[in-house]
Amino acid sequence: MVSAPPPAPASRTLLALYLSALSTNPLRTKAATAGILAGLQELIAQRLSGQKSKNGDIIDLRVIQMTAYGLFVSGPLGHYLFELLTKAFKGQTGTPAKVGQILVSNLIMSPIQNAGESFLPLSTTRPRDRSRRLLPSLPPQPVYLSAMAMIAGARTREQVFNAVRTGLFPMMKVSWVVSPITMALAQKFLPVTLWVPFFNIVSFVFGTYVNTMTKRKRLQQELQQEREQERKRE
Repeated sequence: MVSAPPPAPASRTLLALYLSALSTNPLRTKAATAGILAGLQELIAQRLSGQKSKNGDIIDLRVIQMTAYGLFVSGPLGHYLFELLTKAFKGQTGTPAKVGQILVSNLIMSPIQNAGESFLPLSTTRPRDRSRRLLPSLPPQPVYLSAMAMIAGARTREQVFNAVRTGLFPMMKVSWVVSPITMALAQKFLPVTLWVPFFNIVSFVFGTYVNTMTKRKRLQQELQQEREQERKRE
């Protein structure tokens, strides 16, 4: 009597379900992924930095706002920008096409987007293969910075513009370093079907770290300002 094969691990089953959803419903899956990761990233960064909610809520308004941003803005925008890029290089698999994709993604798409969710990989060697739909896209940078400024309280065009102007280039420098390294690792060690989870994990970990450090620095500055005000009162 032939014994039944052992059941697949739960993690492998979940990964297979996610990849299937990504293939059949790429826009919906990317939007949901971006929303969940953006909200979770904000929640973890708040806990690690020691930032406390004004009302003592576990999930505050900013977590909800970040989730909404990922779900309705970042995820869909990244998906459609990547679709435009793949159409521009459709059927091209040689080295010039790959170099062109890197240049377009880093010099045009990356300034529009932000390194908060995933990184744009190179094209596969089978341009018409269904796996092309699995590839992630870079999230928006001026869009991200504008949204973060408004979530933080910016209401005028000048305030939003200043936030983008001061934050864009530092973010671009980080993106230009992290993105090529991440792409190289994915190309070297992973099959294309695992690129989306890999980029999501890298982006989530890196984004959480940056968000945590930023919050800690802001809290230290606020504490220092409070101490200076107390000294002036004395």
